[in-house]
Amino acid sequence: MKPVPTLEWRDDHLVLLDQRLLPSEEAYISCRSTTVLAEAIRTLAVRGAPAIGIAAAYGAVIAAMETPESSGFVKECSSRLDLLASTRPTAVNLFYCLDIQRKILHASNSKSDAVDRLLVSARSLFMEDLEASRTMGRLGADLLPENCTVLTHCNAGGLATAGLGTALSVIYEAHSRGILSGVFADETRPLLQGARLTSWELQKAGIPVKVLPDSAAASLLLTGAVDAVITGADRIAMNGDSANKIGTYPLALAAFEAGVPFYIVAPVSTFDPEAADGGSIEIEERGREELAVFGDRKTIPDGVGVYNPAFDVTPVRLITSIICEKGVISAPNTIE
Repeated sequence: MKPVPTLEWRDDHLVLLDQRLLPSEEAYISCRSTTVLAEAIRTLAVRGAPAIGIAAAYGAVIAAMETPESSGFVKECSSRLDLLASTRPTAVNLFYCLDIQRKILHASNSKSDAVDRLLVSARSLFMEDLEASRTMGRLGADLLPENCTVLTHCNAGGLATAGLGTALSVIYEAHSRGILSGVFADETRPLLQGARLTSWELQKAGIPVKVLPDSAAASLLLTGAVDAVITGADRIAMNGDSANKIGTYPLALAAFEAGVPFYIVAPVSTFDPEAADGGSIEIEERGREELAVFGDRKTIPDGVGVYNPAFDVTPVRLITSIICEKGVISAPNTIE
């Protein structure tokens, strides 16, 4: 599987595929400042926990490049990293990658040294993510039966990572082995990442995919048409509770009721040692406009409020296995 061109470092700047425009248009954003990159992350031009983390790692390079060399270089550059850290509170990979880059920044001897070392680190994080995706794909595909049909939620593919994916890496590997019959992709309201992004990715890869309303997933699972549910995660607590795109928790409940295995696929960087359980995970809330407008049409009367969390937390008791690049945690409720 060829990596999806989610992000790429070119000479002195970061280029991002603008996911807000897919599937209608494939356009790219050139990020030459941390301000532009922060806005791209905040507005979901780049999204998915691993991709956000890698973008921020390259953002540290941009921060060092745009910060004047002076006695206050490290402090001023760190403030630019703070801007990147403020964009998305739930995806722990963002903070994981920025923490790595901060340590390198503080250990650097000069601006040029910082730029060089931060770029090496960002490229290393990019390659580590690609290799982790390949490993997770192999481990996850080992759990699937022959001629299987899977259901996924949101987008956990190449668009959400360095280019291969977490949950979709399993699907790509199953397809390459000839054991995959097809994929169902939830729409994933309100921003339709499943309809717009996952179906786009899978179609480009030649994998049969059908999009369904989120509200139809439970009924579909009860028919026996799905052999496994596979999703990614944006943060995993130490007890195994997992935060993912809103709608994942009810999907896990439906899978549990139907007796269908529910798999979480995420790299080690998604585990948060500071979060004892799901109650410790901060859930990002998005703006009213994501619900109040659909295209050019108003969907909610003026003055009516909204509740628009971007994520929910799936309790570990509903998760069959958590798959990471280090292996498969087959009884995640025993995590210590």
